[in-house]
Amino acid sequence: MFTGIVQGVARIAEIRDVPGLRTFRIAFPAGFAAGLEIGASVAVDGVCLTVTTLHGDDAASFDVMQQTLNITTLGQYQTGQEVNVERAARDGAEIGGHPLSGHVDFAASVAAVRELENNYVLRIAVPQQWLPYLFAKGYVAINGASLTIAEVNVAESWFEVWLIPETLRMTVFRQKQAGAALNIEIERSTQVIVDTVRRQLADTLAPLLPALEQVLQQQGGADALRILTGKLR
Repeated sequence: MFTGIVQGVARIAEIRDVPGLRTFRIAFPAGFAAGLEIGASVAVDGVCLTVTTLHGDDAASFDVMQQTLNITTLGQYQTGQEVNVERAARDGAEIGGHPLSGHVDFAASVAAVRELENNYVLRIAVPQQWLPYLFAKGYVAINGASLTIAEVNVAESWFEVWLIPETLRMTVFRQKQAGAALNIEIERSTQVIVDTVRRQLADTLAPLLPALEQVLQQQGGADALRILTGKLR
């Protein structure tokens, strides 16, 4: 488990590819790898990776399977790229952000960047199917950083986060411009609640849909019902 509080910015020192597998050697900031062991977990831009080889006190290698490369942004990275890193939380650690698994749900893209005085605003475009799990004041993990959602626009399929100077200092977000890809992990308890409610609504409303459609069709509202209940079928 991770806390979503990025502990530093690391650099991809080497990439090696074999069929179905990519190995990253990552150079860490000073002190980050103290006590790190083979088999330990490190979140790299929000993706939970396992240490396979240690390179002294300041670097380690990680093997990444093809499925992970397909789902996340790791398949696009090049040598020299900087990434957010966080070591796995220890028992009793303070959860400064929110609990993360390091299992990325999807890759999104930066739609726009706004720079205001002492604030940096990222607007992030997301696929429609993930919008039910995103809401203002809710949590989301972006490249492994726990952030609070400021605004969601369902019609245009985007949400925004506001970043303070300290967040920009400790992460790679200052480098992200429009079109940049980002790893997104939704807050897991939110997903469980939303999916449970949707299943219950589906079970309750499904038998009533033909009658509701007939009534609304008579009143010219069948299209609205189909939009509202399209996910229930």
